[in-house]
Formats: sequence, structure tokens, C-alpha cells
Amino acid sequence: MTAGLLLASSMKVAHGRVNLRIASDGPLKGLMVDAGRDGTVRGYLGNPELELDLSRSSDGHYGFDFKRAAGTGYLHVVRDLGEGEPYSSTVELVSGAIGDDVASYLLHSEQTPSGVFVGEQIDSSGVRCSGGVLVQVLPKAAREPALVALLEERCREVSGFSARLAACQGDLHQLLVDIFPDLDPVPLDGDDGAAEQPISFHCPCSHRRSVNALKLLGRDELNAILTEDGQAELTCHFCNEVYDVGAGELQELIDELNLGAA
Repeated sequence: MTAGLLLASSMKVAHGRVNLRIASDGPLKGLMVDAGRDGTVRGYLGNPELELDLSRSSDGHYGFDFKRAAGTGYLHVVRDLGEGEPYSSTVELVSGAIGDDVASYLLHSEQTPSGVFVGEQIDSSGVRCSGGVLVQVLPKAAREPALVALLEERCREVSGFSARLAACQGDLHQLLVDIFPDLDPVPLDGDDGAAEQPISFHCPCSHRRSVNALKLLGRDELNAILTEDGQAELTCHFCNEVYDVGAGELQELIDELNLGAA
């Protein structure tokens, strides 16, 4: 979800959205994220019951082996500006680590060399912190080879990002100073005059949307559900909200489909 928000933050329109989907053969069974330029985000795992053991990396830090969990597969990215056909692209997973795979997408699909760092810390009570940094060189700065070389060197030196994220305790400017101590990072105002934007989990699912989704099953399938079960139950993958659709609503959908076919 952090990576999705980072990609969405660079979109030019306030209603723009980014979808990230990993389709892979690992025990994670893929994942899906929907993030908006407005700071809203939602996501789900193909296998939410999966538990991973901590593993120690070469630099002595402990983390989860996302590469093994993800397995081999593809990262699908869709950018939707709300104007015509969304732009979509697919790249092969390079490591199963979200930051590496999103950076690979930016390089190969958008021809934008980038550094992407995402991390989190989790304890027995849940997620303590989660966040990330997206580093890109603007066209004007790209004409300064020394600056680009320094930025690349600093990105290569970043290790233990999750621990650094936790140490900054929500002070994102301090996190940037920690990662790029000799680049003097300065916050810039956004399009709306603010350098910061609140983010939140938000799922726009509703009973009406769930009922409309049932239409995709077709008349025969809906008739079978009505005959065998007398009702339908739908669960949103993103927020786990459960919607019950009674016999009356099922019959109304069947009648609508019958009229459309007449």
C-alpha cells in the first residue's frame, strides 16, 4: 500500500488512481492494491492467513522473506487518470521485494531510474510503523552528473530501512536527512500549497455495488443460486465487509437480465 501511494502521489490529477497487482506462484498467492492521489488506499493478499518466519539478512537485520513468499511471477501496474483507457504495464518480478519490483517497473515501463524503499515494523500488537521513500531525478537535475552520481551512491548505501523508518518516529524530514545527509533535503509545497497529505485506508464498497456485481454471473448462475440457496452472500476482499442479498433482490436481478435479453 505504501508503494501504491508513492506512485499515486506523482499523478497530475487529484482523482487519479494506481492499481498494483502481483500475480505469482508463491504461498502469498499474489496481492492487490488500489491507491489514490487523494491519499486513500486499500489492499488485500491472496492468502491472508500466511505466516512467515523471520530471517536474518547479510547486514544482520531481521525481516520477512518476501521473495520466497511471492515466488516468481509478474507485477501489473495500472494508472487511471479517469480520462479514457487506463495506462497499464507488466514487468517480471525481479526479487519479490516490493521496492525492487516497483523500481524495476519505473525503469522499464516509464524509463525513469528510481530508488524505492519501503519498510515496516511489526510486533505482537500489529503494525508499529509503515512507510517508504521514492527517489527520482528531475530532468533539470539530470544534467548534473555529479549530483546524480552522489544520489545513486547514497541509494546503494541504504540498509536497514525499516529500522531507520521506526527511528524517525514519524518525522519524515529527519528520515530524508538520515538517508541523504549531504543533499540538504527541503520540503516543497504541493499543488494545493501543502507539503504533506493525510493518508487513510478507504474502501468504497457498498451493498448496491455488490448487487450490481452479481449481474456478471448471468441469469443461469443466479437462478441456480436462488433455487439452491435462496440468497447470496458477498464478502469484500479489501475490507471484509459482508453483504447479504436476499431472494427478492436476486429475483429482481434475474428479471432485469431477462428484460435485457428480450
